[in-house]
Amino acid sequence: VVQLCTGDLNDPSASTIDIETWLPSQNKYRETHSASTTTDFQARRLNLRYKKDNKNTFCHCLNATAITGRVLIAILENFQQKDGTVEIPKVLRTYMNKIKKISPK
Repeated sequence: VVQLCTGDLNDPSASTIDIETWLPSQNKYRETHSASTTTDFQARRLNLRYKKDNKNTFCHCLNATAITGRVLIAILENFQQKDGTVEIPKVLRTYMNKIKKISPK
């Protein structure tokens, strides 16, 4: 997890973290996804509000990138076996019908 410095933030972001994943083919960590808080910047542009104590207040928004595509690359690189199969990480097996390995046909 990397906290971005203010010089790397885009205009709407008040704070951003990047999640980096090890990619053996590049021999380094690369950003796979990020999350930002934009406070009320986007809510003001969208006129997005909530009512509290009978007063309309702008919401604070969060942005995050989807992880599927980029993380899939890291899983393939880190869990591919010499025979071409890919071992499913234990934490993901519940979501894969308990499959332990993906094999090429």
